[in-house]
Amino acid sequence: MNNITLKAPACLFDRVKAHLEIIYPGQDADALTRKAIAFFEPIHETLDDGCVSAIPLWSEKDIALLTYGNSLVEEETLPLETLDRFLKKYTQDRFSIVHILPFFPYSSDDGFAVMDYYTVNPSLGDWKDIRKIAGHCRLMADLVVNHTSSRSRWFENFKKSIHPGKDYYVTVDPQSDLSQVIRPRTTPLVREVATPDGPRHVWCTFGHDQVDLNFKNPNVLMEFLAIIRHYLDNGVEVFRLDAVAFLWKEVCTTCLHLGQTHKIVKLMRTLIQAHNPRAIIITETNVPARENISYFGIGDEAQIIYNFPLPPFLLNTMITGNSKGITDWLKTMPDTMESTTCLNFIASHDGIGLRPVEDYFSRQEMTQLIDLMKAFGGKISTRALNDHKDNPYEINISLWDAMKGTIHCRETNFQIERFICAHTIMLGLKGIPAIYIHSLLGTENDYERRENLQSNRAVNRHIWNYPDLCEKLADPDAHHHQVFSTLCALVDKRKQQQAFHPDAGQTTFNINRKIVAFQRRPDKESNAPALFCIHNITNQAVTIPPNDLPEPWRQAGGVDLISENPVQLDTDLNLTPYQSMWIKKTATPKS
Repeated sequence: MNNITLKAPACLFDRVKAHLEIIYPGQDADALTRKAIAFFEPIHETLDDGCVSAIPLWSEKDIALLTYGNSLVEEETLPLETLDRFLKKYTQDRFSIVHILPFFPYSSDDGFAVMDYYTVNPSLGDWKDIRKIAGHCRLMADLVVNHTSSRSRWFENFKKSIHPGKDYYVTVDPQSDLSQVIRPRTTPLVREVATPDGPRHVWCTFGHDQVDLNFKNPNVLMEFLAIIRHYLDNGVEVFRLDAVAFLWKEVCTTCLHLGQTHKIVKLMRTLIQAHNPRAIIITETNVPARENISYFGIGDEAQIIYNFPLPPFLLNTMITGNSKGITDWLKTMPDTMESTTCLNFIASHDGIGLRPVEDYFSRQEMTQLIDLMKAFGGKISTRALNDHKDNPYEINISLWDAMKGTIHCRETNFQIERFICAHTIMLGLKGIPAIYIHSLLGTENDYERRENLQSNRAVNRHIWNYPDLCEKLADPDAHHHQVFSTLCALVDKRKQQQAFHPDAGQTTFNINRKIVAFQRRPDKESNAPALFCIHNITNQAVTIPPNDLPEPWRQAGGVDLISENPVQLDTDLNLTPYQSMWIKKTATPKS
């Protein structure tokens, strides 16, 4: 390592070294710094003396699509090729970011038990297919950084006590005090493994097939820096750090959000952006909101965090027809720092997490939500706490089925309208919106897949036969067609409004409990108009007198960008069940 010669600016060397000195005190920080930076040369020419790039990272035109590599399949075609054809034919340029969930060889957990980070799962395609998709969007990929598969080469070497891998995993005395450890599973934390040196006990946060890596060994970090460079070279621009909150382990602590974990994220951001200033880190930390926000650091850590409270808040809003909870929460959301934002979503490949709203929902609200989701075919995944009880962790259900009805009426009346209203709220909120492919397609619960895999999460991980899907999308009577076409139209309208820039201001209003309403206002330097976003979250028509509207929106008239109809703002405003409006004021209302 000492013989590595760098062409990097001194400021980059100093920043990287400062991080490494804290992560690995007592190690040769100069040598580690040279090795780390070498993975990312050449350094981008826009890196100035302050090591800060001013390249804009996002705009109102940025919307993400979340999908597995094999969410769509057809005979005699590799799934990544089918996905590419679907993107070009159906979504075209609507989604600037495409997140392909783990596309590597794996042994379990639908890809999150990675066996080889350098290879595309041959059942999906190869790196050529990945680069092809990256050629017409910003590709987001998972860096499964906390653990590997128990069948990976590194772990096989660990069991043989040979390198690389011999010292790559967390081992622990099973008699240690691990009572404070926080984790989202009920399986035993420690697994015994036979090695030539005798039995070793390895740490398994997420289950015995997913063995936790030992980042106290700097060689593990260097392995991942090399992996990151490999991703960059193959077109990845957005790095989703999976389960990163659990990265660093210290006995007698929670092993969650430890200081070294945050430092490693800061280091990764520094190095990734030095090579590609447009590249982004997004942290996946399904934890209470105040903990989640910590991954922004002081603007020097993740550029994007998942807005994990939004799915349970929005689902609860739609099934209760009561906006108080989400309105109060939106009002408390802190302004994001420069060059940081949230990824807003309602559904994903995982379930609807309940931990982010533990501090907001009463026990009665939580029980009511869980019972209704069970009635709609959902399952509840649990985690173990020190009380030795299985505590609700997430709801596993397709979003389409979650919107079947409400606590007042479990019938499927207004299912499409309710489903679209939820997405319209999400699309208008401050941040970058992300739509799960099975929400875009209105996919139902997949009970057969759940039973076959014996996994609750599989209920919302359907695999579509692509010709069958094409028939559904061509049938105007199919709800799949109606959902898809309506969401695409909303996406198209959203992308035209500077007020929906992720950095544009947001003001939330209390109108009444049947309404979710907020204003989006562009930067003061922009001449673009503000937008008033108002949503009826009930199955009843709602009339709003002018005096109940916020002060800036009581006079004159405007136009609803969704329906393209004129709107009078000085008379009663009428909304049909689950109707949404994005209102732009006009000096003289259309007659």
